[in-house]
Amino acid sequence: MDELLSAIAALVSLVSPEKVQAIAASVRRTDVSMTQGRLADVVSTPLASAAVQQVVEEWQNAGVGSDELASMLLAACYVYTKATKEQSTELVWTGPTTPFVSARRTEQVMLQVINSAERSLFITSFVAYDVSTIVKALNAANDRGVVISMILELSQDHGGSISFDAIGKMKTLVPEAKLFAWRDKTEAFAGGRVHAKVVVADGKTCFITSANLTGHAMEKNMEAGLLIEGGAVPNVLGEHIRSLISIGTVQAV
Repeated sequence: MDELLSAIAALVSLVSPEKVQAIAASVRRTDVSMTQGRLADVVSTPLASAAVQQVVEEWQNAGVGSDELASMLLAACYVYTKATKEQSTELVWTGPTTPFVSARRTEQVMLQVINSAERSLFITSFVAYDVSTIVKALNAANDRGVVISMILELSQDHGGSISFDAIGKMKTLVPEAKLFAWRDKTEAFAGGRVHAKVVVADGKTCFITSANLTGHAMEKNMEAGLLIEGGAVPNVLGEHIRSLISIGTVQAV
């Protein structure tokens, strides 16, 4: 049964809800031994046809009836569609591109998340400099009442690992931002650095990326990330950062 459920999940993630409904209707009208040809007529791509064939093969092994399989298809399609609407995930890429993958650039997505914020922004980055577009967006967010909190790596002069004072620079660039540092590390994290690069807006949207807040990261480096809108992840990530602040793991500077 697990194999059939896996095949159904693969199919409903590949074809439209309308196609799934047509497949379910075809399933109800025929016996398992005669279904494959009819189902293949519903879809139009080799990949979808292969997914249909896998469902038929697993159906033959599972011993469930036509009505039961049709109901399974419709239920799986409903859940998948509902989950997709509640949370979307998008690939973000900066650097060399190919004709095979379409992805938006890091700067575009970071600006989207910052500009979408209505109440709060949580940002973590190893370094931050030379990002005039991001600074402008952050100050605009502050002007519309968004509370901005940033965790950045300390400079070597302040016990951190980078050669310049990114926190001091950010204080100048975005004066109203609340700035935090991971200063007093426990023995288990001695020598650790702020390597997380995330932006969370209102607990509804988050951008998890390899990119620091630098001009090279926005324009020249090979950087990858994921934009997640809706669902549990943005809220959980925002709560985690908020908790690191509230329990004193990271401290205001």
